[in-house]
Amino acid sequence: MKIHATALVAPGAELASDVEIGPYCTIGETVKLGAGVRLHSHVVIEGETEIGEGCEIFPFVMLGAPPQHAAYKPTDPVRLVIGARNLIREHVTINGGSSVGRGVTRIGDDCTFYMGAHVGHDCTVGDNVTLTNNATLGGHVILGDFVIMGGLSAIQQRSRVGRYAFVGGLAAVNSDVIPYGMVWGNHATLEGLNLIGLKRRGFSRVQINTLRAGFRALFSRSDRTFRERVEDAAGAFANSPEVLEIVDFIRAEPLRPLVLPERDAAGG
Repeated sequence: MKIHATALVAPGAELASDVEIGPYCTIGETVKLGAGVRLHSHVVIEGETEIGEGCEIFPFVMLGAPPQHAAYKPTDPVRLVIGARNLIREHVTINGGSSVGRGVTRIGDDCTFYMGAHVGHDCTVGDNVTLTNNATLGGHVILGDFVIMGGLSAIQQRSRVGRYAFVGGLAAVNSDVIPYGMVWGNHATLEGLNLIGLKRRGFSRVQINTLRAGFRALFSRSDRTFRERVEDAAGAFANSPEVLEIVDFIRAEPLRPLVLPERDAAGG
């Protein structure tokens, strides 16, 4: 264990035997740091916060701060759980859960949070997610695995973003984004599938072509209502787990409407 002489580690903090804590870091009494965690300098971690093994955290990061919520009371527990092997760059802030939400903010494994990214209270972030510079999640947002958010993009509170989706830079997203979708704009519109991301993640040509056909069936303008198109796609693509994932996402009880293609907004 390497703890710099200027670091402040409160009694009660649980540290693995090989953690590294750099200059001027501050660690609260209910913090747990897993094996191989490395804090560079000026990192502040408080609340009931757990950091999984192999995470690397850069200067001026704040983890486990109280929720930015008007209903928060100083006596409320603040819990944050961060998985393994996450890279958290400078000035990232991740708030703990609130008493008006899930009670915990949860981050998966192998994620990357670039400079200035923010994760609000009660969010759930999957595995292999990337938030680039200044990407922002409002409270209660759910991000699926392998989501990528471009710089300065933002997701409104209580929205969902499905697996493998891509949110373009500067996009303002105030509705749910389907799995495999690609959105951009202010406010964001659904521009198609995240084809580049799917190819990079090893999806086969057959899977991608089937997804494209399913996307057209769902979102191309026709004389069928959107609800009818969803039911049609569920039957026509019953052998495609990827298309059915989109169908199930749409059928779920959402708190936000869907981000739709601009051309489909009137006929949806």
